[in-house]
Amino acid sequence: MSFLYDIAPNLQSLQGELLKCMKQTFQMLFISGSIAFLLGLVLGVLLIVTKKGGLLQAPVLYKFLDKAIDVIRSIPFIILMVLLIPLSRAIVGTGSGLAGSYVALIGGTVPFFARQIETVLADVDHGIIEASEAMGFSPLEIIFSVYLKESIPGITRVTMITFVSLIGITAIAGSIGAGGLGDFAIRYGHQMGYRDMIWITVAIILFIISVFQGVGNFIIRRTTH
Repeated sequence: MSFLYDIAPNLQSLQGELLKCMKQTFQMLFISGSIAFLLGLVLGVLLIVTKKGGLLQAPVLYKFLDKAIDVIRSIPFIILMVLLIPLSRAIVGTGSGLAGSYVALIGGTVPFFARQIETVLADVDHGIIEASEAMGFSPLEIIFSVYLKESIPGITRVTMITFVSLIGITAIAGSIGAGGLGDFAIRYGHQMGYRDMIWITVAIILFIISVFQGVGNFIIRRTTH
């Protein structure tokens, strides 16, 4: 560790706080990311199957979801975060702190991810879907056996893109007391002038992204056919 203290002299006194902020970032990424992934996947599928010509076409529901996603996506995250404070209080009991950030992070991520999923699923060969229908597959079977199975590489790609975006907005979540690496860099790197802490934070974030992208690229290679 001595070489790290040489290039980042403030690390020795702040390593405890840095580890705490890393833990907060991982909590935000895991909890918010997992829920956002599931909700975004469901919404993306609903957009595909309820649109005109879809398996379960329902124009009214499709238009509602489509417009709602567009509206939410157009709201800057910092404003959306404030708007969702009452909802956060109703769900988790607080609108601030680490727990209070989950609803805002999910709300800011799901619309973006759902639209990405819709785009990926739209690229599935329609001929395969028609063949599945001809063989008597139910809509649910087609969703899982055709849409989702055939789209694993594409879903993995957009998940990686969304993950990088989620890391970015966790830094903004620090403004409501959620902590995290972004908040650490702002407090110590910018406000207190410890420039070495900014570079340490950037290096850690790049490492996290690289590991996640490495796993994602492995999945893509194994599932592309």
